[in-house]
This record gives sequence, C-alpha cells and structure tokens, in this order.
Amino acid sequence: MTDAPQLPFSVEYKPRLGSKIDYGIGIVGTGGIVQYAHLIAYKKAGFRVVACTDLNIETAIKVAADHAIPHVYTSVDDLLANPDVQIVDIAVPPWAQLSIVEKAAAAKKHMLCQKPLSDTFAEAVKIVELGRAAGVKQAVNQQMRWDAGIRASKHLIEQGIIGQPTDAQIQVSVATPWHMWPWLAAVPRLEVTFHSIHYLDSLRYLFGNPDWVTSRHARYANQGVVKGETKTITILDYADGLQALVSVNHYNEWAEPFATFRFIGTEGAITGTIGLMYNYPTGRPDSLEITSAKYGKGVTITPTLDEMWIPDAFVGTMGSLMHAIETDSEPADNSAADNLNTLRVVNAAYLSASENRSVRPSEVN
Repeated sequence: MTDAPQLPFSVEYKPRLGSKIDYGIGIVGTGGIVQYAHLIAYKKAGFRVVACTDLNIETAIKVAADHAIPHVYTSVDDLLANPDVQIVDIAVPPWAQLSIVEKAAAAKKHMLCQKPLSDTFAEAVKIVELGRAAGVKQAVNQQMRWDAGIRASKHLIEQGIIGQPTDAQIQVSVATPWHMWPWLAAVPRLEVTFHSIHYLDSLRYLFGNPDWVTSRHARYANQGVVKGETKTITILDYADGLQALVSVNHYNEWAEPFATFRFIGTEGAITGTIGLMYNYPTGRPDSLEITSAKYGKGVTITPTLDEMWIPDAFVGTMGSLMHAIETDSEPADNSAADNLNTLRVVNAAYLSASENRSVRPSEVN
C-alpha cells in the first residue's frame, strides 16, 4: 500500500496582509456579527480598532469595554470627527448603509461596507459613486471569498488541478437560527439577499460573471412570522457550458444537516464541506478533498484546513482594504465596484423567480 501523493505546492487559503495594518478603524454598528466575528478577527490579525458607535449606546459601551476600544461615540458624526479613524467599518442593515456612506465619503474616510451593499441596486450604484467622487477606497464585506474551502478551491482551480471547470454546486440544508436576527423576519427578500448572496458571490469569485440566472424561491410551511423566502434554488449558466447550482433550505428540522460544495472539471474535482453551517455559529473548519488526473483515478488528497469562515475570513476583507489603501489601488478581491456584479446576480435571481424565466444579469441596471 502506498501513501496518497502530495500536492506539488501548499494549498493557499489564508489572507495575505500588507506591510501596514495599523490603520485606525471606527466601527458603526456593534451588533452580534461585530462581536463574534469582526472584533475577534481583528484582534487575531493585530488590527487597531479605535472607536465605535451604535444606535443602542449601551451596547456600544459594553462592546468597547469588552474589546478595549478606547472611544465610544453617540453619533456617526462624532466618530467621523476623530482624526484617528481612517477606516469606517459599517455593520448595519442595507437600508441604513447609504446615509452612513454619504457622511463617511464627505469626511474622506475609507470604508468597509456591509453586504448586501444596499437593498436596491440604484442605491448600491450611488454608494460606489460616492466613494469614487471622494477619492477613498471602498470594499465590501463579502468574506466567504476568504473562507478556507473557497479560497483553497480558487487556488487549486487556478493551478489547473481540475482542468476546465464544467459543473459547480453549493448545497446547504440546515436549521437556521433565525432568532439571532429578529429584524430579518419582516424582510420580503430574505434568503438570496442575506444568505445565498455569499454563495453567488463566491461562484463569481471562482468562475466569473454568469450569462444567465434562473432561480426559484419558496417558503417553508411552518416558518411563521418570517416573511421572506427561505428555500431557494438558483442556477448560473456560463457561455463555456459551465453550470453552477446553489440550493438552500433553512428549515431542515429532521434530516441530517449538510453544507457542501463540489467543483468538477475535465480533469478532476474538488469537494468539501462549509464547516460554519454545521451548528452555526459555532461550526467547525471546512473539509476538502481533491481528485485529479494528475494523480490517477481513485486517489484522493485531503489537505487540512485549520481556519473558520467566522471569524477568520473577516481578516481577509479588512486586510484587502488596508492593502488597497497602502498601495493606492482597488481592493483586489472585494471592491465595491466589483460587488455591483454580485448584486446584479442577486437581483436577477429575484427577477427570474417573479417572472418565471431566465434572466441576464445585464438586465439589472
């Protein structure tokens, strides 16, 4: 019996930071995701959070005390007036983001915007235009691009391990703890806007922009006051014949939960699990399996991934913005301008579902 062959290179999936990471960060919004993701990741990376604010000032005060943030402000205006705040980390619902961006742009502050960039495409375009006019860098917190399994898959695909990609699937069937986000209960566009947007953005990251989007949406019979769609199936078609499937069910209360990805090509395949979705938000590291014609059929290579989507991937989104500031360039993987194409796919999915047809993302403008 022989050992499985080793890849001729290490699998890259961890964020690469620039030489300057001490930019002062001011956080607008100190809710749960900031507490168990942003701030944990920033501490791990050595980023410098200097201020925070929240509509609930008691929450902001507690978060500042828990994470040694030196300044707490009662308003966005006061936070922006602090010259030590160079980056504004916006962590608010999409309908509240534009008003904060307007103020941050006027103050000439760089921005890490929350996803989705806006709940309307026109407002998202305006956000990008405001950043450009102000001459500041804008990134979007589409952090699944730095999830270990997705990042590693990107590297492997670029190395030609699976040949030409022909089929991609992300399938998730779990019991989502909606009680963690009570404000989402009233949102009419729920699953694709706030969850599958991660998968659609990751597929764009891996394979580029699709030519067609076909999507179907449904509600679970017993989802109660939750207004929006909670079960969706979306297919992306590419000009070269690649098809990508995103299938999500948030009300799997009986069967074994699963969250898997599978990228198949002409010369191999990459399969794995999205560890975060198992017992969210505790989760577990992603898993990864690689088969390739380079090593022969039946041979499986299983690199170990030791980072989590939450919190580790949040280092990547902020780190990308910092590198763009340092080098006076666009954020390489998560610029706000590029994110408009993700929103085109998201909006195309809703148009497809409502009109029962396939939609070109270019129809969204």
